[in-house]
Amino acid sequence: MGSMTMREGLTTNELLPFTVHLIKGRWFALFASFLIMAGGVATYLFGIHSKEIKSTLNYEQTTLNLVGFYKDLGANVGVISGVVATVNSNLVFVLAGRCIQLCRLFHDMLVVAGKITKPKIWQMCIYICIGANSQNFANTGALVTSVKNFPESRGSMIGLLKGYTGLSGAIMTQIYLAVYGNDSTSLILLIAWLPDAISVLFVYTSGMHFLTISIVLAVFLIALNLFEKIIGFSKGGYIASATLISFLVILPLVIFSFGTITVERPKPKAVSPKQGDEKSSLDAIFYKPERGDDYTVLQALTSIDMWVLFLATFFGLGSSLTAVDNLGQIGESLGYPNKTVTSFVSLVSIWNFFGRVFAGFVSEIMVVKYRLPQQLMMTMVLLLACVGYLLVTFPFPGSLYVESIVTGFSFGAQLPMNLAIVSELFGLKYYSVLFNFVQLANPQAAFVFNVKTTGTLYDRAAMKGLTKKDLRRSSVKDLTGIGTHCYRLPFIVLASVTFFGALSSLILVIRTRNFYSSDIYKKFKENTEN
Repeated sequence: MGSMTMREGLTTNELLPFTVHLIKGRWFALFASFLIMAGGVATYLFGIHSKEIKSTLNYEQTTLNLVGFYKDLGANVGVISGVVATVNSNLVFVLAGRCIQLCRLFHDMLVVAGKITKPKIWQMCIYICIGANSQNFANTGALVTSVKNFPESRGSMIGLLKGYTGLSGAIMTQIYLAVYGNDSTSLILLIAWLPDAISVLFVYTSGMHFLTISIVLAVFLIALNLFEKIIGFSKGGYIASATLISFLVILPLVIFSFGTITVERPKPKAVSPKQGDEKSSLDAIFYKPERGDDYTVLQALTSIDMWVLFLATFFGLGSSLTAVDNLGQIGESLGYPNKTVTSFVSLVSIWNFFGRVFAGFVSEIMVVKYRLPQQLMMTMVLLLACVGYLLVTFPFPGSLYVESIVTGFSFGAQLPMNLAIVSELFGLKYYSVLFNFVQLANPQAAFVFNVKTTGTLYDRAAMKGLTKKDLRRSSVKDLTGIGTHCYRLPFIVLASVTFFGALSSLILVIRTRNFYSSDIYKKFKENTEN
């Protein structure tokens, strides 16, 4: 494959073809996908502005967790966006999603600021569900485009893309502190307009250099977080830090423009071995392709592998979502100040990134070099998550810092592996629909573990605290529990079900070990070489 290198003094006639080649290339599309995923921040900052919603609307923890459930429901019900992705252009796809999210977040800002009448609970749930669902449009477009452009390196691509989503919370936190200061209402406004602007800007476009830059960005965010707590930042300090972060985010584009640009030849579509004549819908239930070939949606949904993966996702990612959504209230119940609680959210976001990148690259090495199933690493990650939940159950001074790191890492590591496993077992033809189906496990689990379990048990513990003080619920504005007992029982439940999720993942390891013992990316490598 040939290459074209930029020279000093490009003429006008050379500059235009070079620019067109750069913008149309798959590497620029990957850069655009990085920025779009980095803008997928709204659901990850819920832990910061959820306290404002709870206080302004006088919600109990169960009610706030119900709102959080609808946020997770919208964020994970991406089947609609998956279907739309197969029939519409990126323009229609991305703009539709971003318009919806802009309207929802603008409504949230007006509610928190007290500019409109207090909405009923069911209205708030619908607003936040629809708004969170809009993120799927941009994220699905970016993810599916990158996986199809780099099928032989899909694990690394998924890890990097989801890693930037994991960093989005920390990136946006620094930008909002630089622009607006410590104002949660303005934070909602920022996450309403900035991701929309990024998606619209790159709507038509959507290794190792990217990994290095993303790790530098993550380490820089960690250092910022530490220095902010030690010496404190002025307004100018926040502006300088936000400027440096913005530079690191766009640095990959500089590498594309001034490095060696690979001349892309039309990539042949990944073609699976012929599977014979078309089967009827009824026959498809009994007839299954080989693992790795393109399954139809019906074939995948009637596969045992799919439902075992769904079960592991239900218990694993569902518990992680619950832990992340309750992080602000956990810090409050353990007596941490608001500024420290914000640090916990940043830590979760940063280590979420490390988990996603680690899972993407290391799991791919396990599959390609050592021929081990990705599910083996998922099992180990779920066991690590159990340790993080036990740190909340039995806390010690500073334990929430460790718990934020462990939970962020384990939460981040699960999603790229889930997405890669779906593409490896069931093919790429209906990938946008199938990976969004697996993610349906997240909101269902969040309803069970977050709303019905954690929220109920927390409110019960908080009511006991009021009773000991001879107070009634009507005598306090919001129901807040203080003490280590508030989240002890809920997180014992989370640790238990996550362990069961690890056992489910181990079952999938046993079922797929023969498939992963071969070179599962061989046909994609041959297509790329040809």
